[in-house]
Amino acid sequence: MDMQNNSLPEMPDPGKYQLSKNVHNICRYQTVSADMQHSSLKPRLYVHIDMNAFYAQVEQLCYNLYGMPVAVGGWRKKDGTVKGIVATSSYEARALGVKTAMSALEAYKLCPYIVFKQVDYEKYRAYSKRIKKVLDTFSPDIEAYSLDEFFMDITWKKDVSREELVTFGRNIKEAILEETNLYCSVGISTSKTYSKLASDMQKPNGLTILTDDEDLKEKIWPLPLDEVWGIGRRRSEKLQKRGLSTIGQAIEKGYPIFQKLFGQYFGKMLWETVAGQDRAKVSDDTEYVPERVSYGHTFSTWTEDPWKVAGEFAKAVKQVCYRLRGYGKKADKFFGHVRFQGPEKEGFSFTFRAPGLTNLDDYVLRSCLNKVMPMLLYCRRQGKQFRAIMLGTTELNMTTQMELFFQENPRLQRMHQAMDYINNRFGIDTIDHGSSQFDVKGNTHFKERSM
Repeated sequence: MDMQNNSLPEMPDPGKYQLSKNVHNICRYQTVSADMQHSSLKPRLYVHIDMNAFYAQVEQLCYNLYGMPVAVGGWRKKDGTVKGIVATSSYEARALGVKTAMSALEAYKLCPYIVFKQVDYEKYRAYSKRIKKVLDTFSPDIEAYSLDEFFMDITWKKDVSREELVTFGRNIKEAILEETNLYCSVGISTSKTYSKLASDMQKPNGLTILTDDEDLKEKIWPLPLDEVWGIGRRRSEKLQKRGLSTIGQAIEKGYPIFQKLFGQYFGKMLWETVAGQDRAKVSDDTEYVPERVSYGHTFSTWTEDPWKVAGEFAKAVKQVCYRLRGYGKKADKFFGHVRFQGPEKEGFSFTFRAPGLTNLDDYVLRSCLNKVMPMLLYCRRQGKQFRAIMLGTTELNMTTQMELFFQENPRLQRMHQAMDYINNRFGIDTIDHGSSQFDVKGNTHFKERSM
């Protein structure tokens, strides 16, 4: 047979990948990192813009719900039963005790007349883009840290008077309000970390400027250490055992304690962040590639059927592999987690390997199900009910890396390229694998995943 007849026709470029689609937390930690620091030691000045209760504020605007307690992330079934998890809430709801990550049922018990709206990321992205365009008129250096948070480098204003900075901050707030009818809080300070802490001090609709040493000592030093980027619960506990619980205490003690606890290099950089000495860059995220890719989903109700959970893993594999292809990355090591129904949030975790470095659903899903299905079937025999899953990579590799003992099937590569082309052009869920239809039916707090 003629070799030319065996050759596969050329496929069109898959187009632009929708890498933020169905990603809940679209931001990254990027201050305590050498490649995110300026090499220059010169003093800098930053602005942090925080759109207060952003999702809830957008819903209040779109549905004229001003003054009403709104919880984004919940809904009511036809029989009136409240379901879902609170992603965020309006300040009216917060005043009544409604908090992020609270179940919608708890929120309903606190406030029976609360208004539930499901998360609508497409709407929030549209508003976020409008906000970014406004901010672009104030400085050439803007970073969209997340949908509702932005950083601005205004080092060129570091020698102006406080009054000028107040005017500058007010102008930002007024311009955003005029364009979007949304309110924000603004913080201006000498480090990226401190500007973020400053914007949190007079919410909602606040403006805080901390540039003088006395202001920093009075406002920043008393704050708990766990409010600083990179210091979570575990690191905070380690520092508390050494007698450090506030930013001021850490500054006065110096960085040697941080080096002993967290390493010579990272420890010093973490202390510099706490002390407001970080020289973090304000950067555009368009070239950002994460160190790991993961996807999680909490079912709207529990299921006893292991095969429905397998369908949810098929969805997870699709999301993870789609993003891997979009980033031009592959992986062979993966992890997963299954959570059981119940207040204890018990479950099990597992790891597995694909036959080689890949970003194709077929190889990853087969390896995943081979590992997790016996565990799901065993747990079902023990009377367990399933409520949530998680799937992710442990490390990424470039797609150009060659392997000796594994090569992806060219026809599978082309099939996924064709699927990506269609989904990128007409919507990410235009064409799908049949296996993902065996999922756990029902709503979630994501509007675009409603059934």
